[in-house]
Amino acid sequence: MSHNDDLNATPTCAKQRKSTCTKSHTSSEKSRVLQEIETEDDDDDRTSLSTDTNASIHHSIAAADERPSIHQTWSRNTGNTWPGDTKDGVGGGGALTTTPTNATQDPRFEVDFDAEDENPQDWPMGKKALVIFFMSFSTLIVVMYSTSYTSGIPGMMRTFGIESKTLVILGITTYLCGLAVGSLLLAPLSEMYGRRPVYLIAVAAFTVLVVPCALSNHLAQILVFRFFGAVAGAAMISNAPGTVADIVSDEYRALAFSIWSLGPMNGPVVGPLVGGFVFQALGWRWTNWVVMIGSAASWFMVFLIKETYAPAILRAKSAKKRKSSSDPRYHSRYDEKKAFWPLLRENLYRPFSMAFNEPICIFWDIYIALVYSVLYLCFVSYPIVFGELRGWSPGLVGLGYMGIGIGGCVTIISEPLLRRMINAHKKDPETGKPYPEAMVSVVVIAAVCVPVGEMIFAWTCTPNHHWSLPLLAGIPFGAGNCGVFIYASNYLVHSYGIYAASALAGNAVLRSAMGGTLPLAGPAMYARLGPHWSATMLSLIEVALIPIPVVFYLFGHKVRERSVLIRSMREDRERLDAKVRRAAERRGVAGDAGLGGVEGREKEKEIGV
Repeated sequence: MSHNDDLNATPTCAKQRKSTCTKSHTSSEKSRVLQEIETEDDDDDRTSLSTDTNASIHHSIAAADERPSIHQTWSRNTGNTWPGDTKDGVGGGGALTTTPTNATQDPRFEVDFDAEDENPQDWPMGKKALVIFFMSFSTLIVVMYSTSYTSGIPGMMRTFGIESKTLVILGITTYLCGLAVGSLLLAPLSEMYGRRPVYLIAVAAFTVLVVPCALSNHLAQILVFRFFGAVAGAAMISNAPGTVADIVSDEYRALAFSIWSLGPMNGPVVGPLVGGFVFQALGWRWTNWVVMIGSAASWFMVFLIKETYAPAILRAKSAKKRKSSSDPRYHSRYDEKKAFWPLLRENLYRPFSMAFNEPICIFWDIYIALVYSVLYLCFVSYPIVFGELRGWSPGLVGLGYMGIGIGGCVTIISEPLLRRMINAHKKDPETGKPYPEAMVSVVVIAAVCVPVGEMIFAWTCTPNHHWSLPLLAGIPFGAGNCGVFIYASNYLVHSYGIYAASALAGNAVLRSAMGGTLPLAGPAMYARLGPHWSATMLSLIEVALIPIPVVFYLFGHKVRERSVLIRSMREDRERLDAKVRRAAERRGVAGDAGLGGVEGREKEKEIGV
């Protein structure tokens, strides 16, 4: 065909096969951009390009095809290597490393979300609300089981002929240790295989492991089965926040987390409340049967929920596409991932490394762990104060925790007001959002409320004062505890970005260890010091810890600047943005869409810095 024939054929093609030509043109542009990224000749930046760089370019150009976008989460399980990773995947201090990726494959065969209901973030509001409720209820059951156990302690002591209350309280310790171990193991599994399979297996195992505790004739059996049951139940504590993040956009994520936290934050309070009346009416074994019934209901709830983890959905979709079409070229940008054992080793190592090497983690882990352990000590001291001193029945003793629960609800309901206070702080010029230290302003207020509530309880808990006073003391105590847990965790998340899961995992281990250990000293402490001075000592310890959030509120930005880990994250982010910007400037592809502007800010959100 002659040159003129070629020119004459072009309009015909445009009229008859417009979509095909457009797709071909876009695919060509994609290939050129990917080639431009891969052949960048800056030696100092060569190692900073990661899988998500190509995926970001890929994703940006895909907007020309008018395909639905996906909210990408930066994850090791997509084949990426983090800042600071060495060749073996753990520790070290290097830049991001290039890994084999699907981005170099034919972009025409990359699967993405097509239908509106495929992307969990596009689900209807009613469906999202139902998922959040299911997650909150299921987490409530797991946390509730940790404290409902305390209501049946007198019955177990009589049944097993045990005189030492401290020995029976070990059931709390083993349960909290199981939650810590389970969180470390099940969090990476949910990112490798999706949320839904982990939920279905873990919640089923949790339900089954409650049965031996209800039928047991020896305390040792209860301690062992509570530990393994907690390992399985930890799936809800470690992965439920991820499910909420999967379905909610950044704009409403704080509100969604506050609603979800109604379950886990009130679980420790609901446990003794339900367990007290159940023990009083049916005996200690039924405190286990009630939890088993609730857990069976939660399994049915998670069974109704579709997969929410976007990488797992797209991996399954690409595999189905390859099988149905017999075409191996179909792929998703999340197909390649690290092997199971290296990933598991990395997830087990990094939390402990950060807990001992990062100043932010060291101080916040100690602070949150002590506040958490004092909270769990209350589940030993309240039966002493209200049951033994005031002579209340087990059911009424459970009602004594209502003040703590009301205080937690006050903090959660106040989220819009607290968010406004946080947003009033000075903004980071790079992101346009407040610095992470803005979160600590809430923790400072909460850190004062906790010892105030504890001190009021200390001097009003005896029978010579009206019963309403120690209950009211639980309101500032509960509000402060809830504020510390939610907003201190948010500070760690905003400080460490892609390392947030490791920071929170290390915090969970120390928090659960101390929360399970300190209550063992409760009976002896109250017997020797009495209720007044026991609670006063705890209050003074909490007062001594107030400088930790205050110092971080005033000088936390300087601590973050000196963190090697955070600095390496910032440097890699800058190199990554520079790569994307140079590629866009050279080819002009998606330049008007603003890869360095809007897309650049989106990339910052993904990286989490």
